[in-house]
Amino acid sequence: MKNNNQPMSKTRRIYFLRLTGRVAVLIITALLYIFNASAFDIAKGWNFFREFSLLHLLWMLWMCDMVLQLIPVKSHISIGSQKVFESLFKPIKEKINHKTLKQYIRDTTKTAYKVMAIWIALTVFITILYLSGVIDTGIMVLTATIFYVCDLICVLIWCPFRLIMHNKCCTTCRIFNWDHLMMFLPIIALNSFYSWSLVIFALAVWVVWEICVLVYPERFWENSNMALRCSECTDKLCTQYCRKLRK
Repeated sequence: MKNNNQPMSKTRRIYFLRLTGRVAVLIITALLYIFNASAFDIAKGWNFFREFSLLHLLWMLWMCDMVLQLIPVKSHISIGSQKVFESLFKPIKEKINHKTLKQYIRDTTKTAYKVMAIWIALTVFITILYLSGVIDTGIMVLTATIFYVCDLICVLIWCPFRLIMHNKCCTTCRIFNWDHLMMFLPIIALNSFYSWSLVIFALAVWVVWEICVLVYPERFWENSNMALRCSECTDKLCTQYCRKLRK
């Protein structure tokens, strides 16, 4: 019997290490909340500039992650995130069917905004809990940190948004770089420098992504961008979905 087991790609190993790192960040943040809840005060108002907390390091980590989404980085960053850049675009040899391309973008955008509607509803729910005093500032930051971990779980293990998007893998995902906006949108209710700086930067990353979808749609479709095809895949992040499709 033929052995279909394939060695894990270097990119997938690196992403699992990143997932481990994010779990460690979550654990540290949770312990900080349990033993020193006052450290989360920097996420209130303008307290960000009044004293140092470990949350400053978390803020810087998140900011650096978003910066990497705005520059072309070829070193073990998924093509799913980097497909906005011309340097990573591999056009097909044949003529692009622009009519089908437009329909593809139209369909994927429609499903993408279904996800956005669901996430906005979740944000409203979390905001109500916060404003009602059911959860405090620390829990709000912990919620964003949990989403930070869930982001890579979606990439490496299982993604619930595929049930709506119907994309075969992260490489072709229409909303790949929506991750930080989805992470930080729920903490907008904190109405502080900490929350607004993260949300605004995440919104900038989202705007760049959405503009590129409209201006360069050919970069987001595997039938116009060879780099997104399973046969050209070097990331191999989505083993559980696409292994049988690779040649």
